[in-house]
Parts: sequence; structure tokens; C-alpha cells
Amino acid sequence: MTADERLGAWRLPEGDYRFRLWAPAAQRVELLLDGEAVPMQAEGDGCHAVRVACAPGRRYRFRIDGTLSVPDPASRWQPEGLNGPSAVHDADAYAWQTTGWAGRPWEEAVIYEVHVGTVGGYAALQDQLPALAAMGITAIELMPLATFPGTRNWGYDGALPYAPAAVYGTPGQLKSLIDHAHALGLMVLLDVVYNHFGPEGNYLPQYAPAFFRDDVATPWGASIDFRQLHVQRFFIDNALMWLDEYRFDGLRLDAVHAIQPKAFLTQLREAIQTGGPPHRVHLVLENEHNAAWLLAEGYTAQWNDDFHNALHVLLTGETEGYYADFASAPDVQLARVLGEGFAWQGETNRLGQPRGEPSAALSPAQFVIFAQNHDQIGNRAFGDRLQTLVAPERHQVALALTALTPMIPLFFMGEPWGAREPFQFFTDFDAPLDQAVREGRRAEFGQFKAFVDPAAQATIPDPNAVTTFQASQSPLPSPDARQQNTWLAAFRSMLALRWHYLVPQLRQARSLGAEVIGNAAIRAGWQLGDGQWWLAFNLGDTEVLADLPYGETVLQLGEVGHGQLLAPAALLVRRVQA
Repeated sequence: MTADERLGAWRLPEGDYRFRLWAPAAQRVELLLDGEAVPMQAEGDGCHAVRVACAPGRRYRFRIDGTLSVPDPASRWQPEGLNGPSAVHDADAYAWQTTGWAGRPWEEAVIYEVHVGTVGGYAALQDQLPALAAMGITAIELMPLATFPGTRNWGYDGALPYAPAAVYGTPGQLKSLIDHAHALGLMVLLDVVYNHFGPEGNYLPQYAPAFFRDDVATPWGASIDFRQLHVQRFFIDNALMWLDEYRFDGLRLDAVHAIQPKAFLTQLREAIQTGGPPHRVHLVLENEHNAAWLLAEGYTAQWNDDFHNALHVLLTGETEGYYADFASAPDVQLARVLGEGFAWQGETNRLGQPRGEPSAALSPAQFVIFAQNHDQIGNRAFGDRLQTLVAPERHQVALALTALTPMIPLFFMGEPWGAREPFQFFTDFDAPLDQAVREGRRAEFGQFKAFVDPAAQATIPDPNAVTTFQASQSPLPSPDARQQNTWLAAFRSMLALRWHYLVPQLRQARSLGAEVIGNAAIRAGWQLGDGQWWLAFNLGDTEVLADLPYGETVLQLGEVGHGQLLAPAALLVRRVQA
């Protein structure tokens, strides 16, 4: 789309900027440029626009019907935060150093999910990149960057999706982070939220109520109306901005099950694949409904919560909350994940709702798996990491399953070196929203046995307290500490095995089936281009027979003898040459 068609402030070829706002409920719109009012022309489709000669950095707002002054909903720079003025942005100010970057094939992805704020911002994360690359990471996935209220937030409460949060650094520093990542051979992915706006700082309902619909509900507020042309354009242009201007290597689309109509997801994918950058771009979904058709039609991959949930129940025995759907037969469900992709493929869950679609025809590489991520840690009452919940040998099996299954592995920040700091839910809302969020979070845990008592609920960290954010920071260990860290050594060795044996053959990987071979014990195999890949593990309390085909033993954890996997935690990985 040309600068004349996009919403927001975009530089024209002649050097001027065109400011454009969709405000169908407004009678009159003015551009307030450094406080000076400039009338905008109504274009007849609800849009108001004006062309102005101005320099980058100038502050502006839009004034609606002479009374309401708002930041640009498509602002690309908010130097003073969510409620400050927008700033005219020069997209070409950064001089890229890594030229000719073509991206990496998806099969090479080993993803490291990180919250930029808890590591100190863009510049601090940039300093960590060489160490992360040395660990075997090939892709950095950033939690959402859209400008949010206050100075700390997970990012899913953003209200200005075009503007990277100023508290983390400048747009130039974000580009520098990506530039340096590419120089090290690292992809950079971005988590984007296209299903809702945060509860603070969203003024769209006041001048563009048609942006939302009241006949479809979401858990987070008003549903966005993707039937509207300008709404479609708003989010498609946002995706293209991240991929073109910032050179991200892909997007992870948050909770697409909350996007209606689903046709927009096809429209978005097609727009990116036809109008995106020349380097490889990967589009990853989060979809609670396990909709396999989106993967079949062209999306790269999807987060596989079923892998995590079944594995977590096997490891911890926890069965409350959403783990209840995996309580009766977690080993059977995990075997189905390993053999077919999803555990739920249309069956009725505990809420009486059918969930999922058949997925066995999909490639294993179309599933992103994890033993931990921001949701699965942060949605616990105290943000406990897996390594604080289970014995080290059981956690080691979980690490090996994530690293050495022919699906795409994702590791949460700190996981490679066994970090034990919690990752808690944190916000920075003003009153009275801060109290509502605090009380709502604590009440949410009232369904759990440990928090039925209000006194127990009161021990749950206050999301708005700065100490909750501070407790969630995960510093990179010093070089000496990394050198002596046995967990990191094991992590690196597993990724070396993945790179040597799996990555070159991953495109051809197809399941040979998976089955339960004992209580909490599973055997699974895959056909690769040059042979077969088999693994068996035992998380139960009795020994089991692995019965793997004869071949090269690639990895052995725990007590393994004469094909027996001895309790309490053992794993065997074997390669069978063609």
C-alpha cells in the first residue's frame, strides 16, 4: 500500500508527511502539530487526512470535534509513553550494517523467548546475543513490544501496536538489536497481538466505534471488527511494518482463535507472503482451538500447548485448571502429540466443547513445542519455573524431549542455564485499574485448592508492585559462571546433537508412530531422509522395556540397561541408519 493509503504518519516521496486517521464517528478532525492546529480533510470513507511539510521528531496529536485530543493509533514512536504525544518517525534514519540477510530455513529454528524489559532493554539484549548464539540458539522471539501503560508490562496490554515501547529503547536501538542478531546468524521473531487492545489508552471507541463489534466476545474486552476494510488495513500494514522496516524474520500471532472472521487470517497471510520483504518470513500461530487448517493452507507453524500440558502433568502430577483436560491419561495424550501433532483433534473437553482438528498429515516441523514459556510459567500464582517443581533428572528428560523431538523447540529466557528466578505477571496500571487487576488475579486462583482461603490468595504477588517485576528479571550469568554451569553444558550438547542429526533431515521427517510402553513411559519414532529417529522415556515409577530398533545410541539419560528404562527418570535416543 502507498503512503497515501496507510493510516498514521508516513513520509511521501517528495519528503512531506501525510497524516491519516480513520474516525468515522467524527465530524471534524484536526492535526495538532507541536500544538498548532491544522485542519484535516474528510475523505468520504471515514478517513481524515492532511499533507504537511515537517521534520522527524515533531510531536503531534489528533483533535476530534474540537474537544478530544488523542495520540495517533498508528503512531510509530511514543517517546513520552502511552498517553504522551506521538512523534513523527523517520523510518530511514537507521543505517543497516548487515546487508544481504536472507533469513534462515524454518527447520533450523531453535527459539529463545525473551521479555525485553526483564533483561534491561534492547541494548542489554543485544549484548547477550553472542552468548545466546554460542549456546545453539538460532532465533530470538520477543514478547510484544506495542506501547503499553506505565513502565512494565508483559506486552499483551498494548494500545498502540505500531509504536515499540519507549521504555525499552528507541526504534533505532530495536533495529540495531535485529541488525546485530542477523550478523550472528540469528533470526528475530516478534509476538504481535491482533485480537484486542489493552484496557488503558485505547481511544478508538470514542471516534471509531466501528473498529469493534459487540456480537462477539473475547476474554480481554471488545472484539475487533475485522470485517471493516480500514481495520484490515490497520493490522496488515502493522505486520508489514515490522517485517519490512524493522526486518523481523517472522511474527507469532497471539490467540488467533479470538479473531473473527477467520478469513482475515488468510487475508493477512496472503498480504505478507505477496508484499513482505525478500528474506524468509515465518508466521507462527497461537491457537487454543488447534485449527489444523491454518497450517495446511500456509502458516509456518503453531505453538503446541498439548505437548507442554501433557508433559507437565506427567512431570508434576498437577491436574487443576486447564491441566484437568490431561489428568486421566497424560501419557496417552503425549504419545498422540509425538505421533500426530495435537492431542485434542475434535474430542470434547472438560467444558463440553469440541477442541481441535485432525493433524497427523502435518509435518512435525509445523509444531512449536516447549516445556516452559511465558504463559506456562507466568500464569502460575508465583511464576514458578519447572526446575523448581521437579527433580533435576525429570527436568533433564523434559529438556531432552524438547530439544531432540523433530518438532521446533522453544526455550524460555534463562532456561538454557537452569535459571530459577520466577517469571511473574506484572503490570503498571493507574488506580483504580491496578486494584481491579490485583483482585481479579487473586480471585482467579480461588478455584485451586491451595488458594481457596482468601488469606492464601493474599500471598499471590501484586502484579502492579515494582517488586513483582524486579523478581522476574533473569540476568545472563557471567562468562565464568556459564563455563562452569553443568545445565548449560547439557543444553548445548543436546542442541549440537539436534543440529548434527535432526536439522539436515527435518524437512523429510514423518512420524512412524508413538505408543505408551508403561506407566508414564512412551516410545516414538520418525522417518528421516537418511534413516529413522527413535526415542523412549520413562517418567513412571517402574522399569519398562524400551524395545527400540538397533542402531546408534545418540543420548542416554538416567539408568538404561539392556533396553530397560529404569525409574525414576530415563531416556534413550537412537538413530537407525537407512
